[in-house]
Amino acid sequence: MAGDSTAPPRRPLCLAEVEPGTENERLGVARDSMLRNPLILKAEVGKPPRNCYTLPGLDFAYGLYIPRTDGGVPEAIGNWNSIKPGTRFVEKMPRDFITMNRGALRDGCLTARDFQLYYKTKDIRRKSDKPFKTCPPKALPDMTFGIPTRSSSPFYDLLHHKYREQWLEEQRALTVAEQMEKKKKLRVRETRTTLLRKQPQPVEEESFWHLPHLEKVGPHLSTFPNPETRKKAFSASR
Repeated sequence: MAGDSTAPPRRPLCLAEVEPGTENERLGVARDSMLRNPLILKAEVGKPPRNCYTLPGLDFAYGLYIPRTDGGVPEAIGNWNSIKPGTRFVEKMPRDFITMNRGALRDGCLTARDFQLYYKTKDIRRKSDKPFKTCPPKALPDMTFGIPTRSSSPFYDLLHHKYREQWLEEQRALTVAEQMEKKKKLRVRETRTTLLRKQPQPVEEESFWHLPHLEKVGPHLSTFPNPETRKKAFSASR
């Protein structure tokens, strides 16, 4: 079907293919670049959309070119390309530092420089690439390796939602603690005015001012032998 939307896009349109009366007809000066812009190019009725990218010619081969150096199938049938054996690379065995360190100590090497010089003069290699056999550590008789397994949750508690209730109680306690902490932070600091309102000071008795010579002053000198005689004298003077 020509108008199928799933069909692959066609090659870019050129001015030579534009016919009078079609959708992409241009009046006046027209350029091929006008037909390469997907915003300007109009869709053709009953035809799949065109590709606005500039593509190479029909003789262009897409993909990666790999030059054949083996001659392909005819060369493989007619000739036998044998590989010449080359020199085998023999990998050196690792150094035997235990033997070299023992020999260096026996020869009196004490510093790191002496050891390096000894390694250069006597390059001793290990006889086999197998690791040294080491004795496994002795395990204690009552020692258990690994991580202990977690105890299984009681099925009765799971059915009765015990863990949910426990979590809710913890959240309620946490909320109460946060509220108490918030109240402590919002508590107003006591001042002298607030303290006096709570515990007012006792009212002092008002004392009126008098002239100094009118104030009552007790006797400075008593010439009576006893208080009774003093009373009789005051009563007689009245």
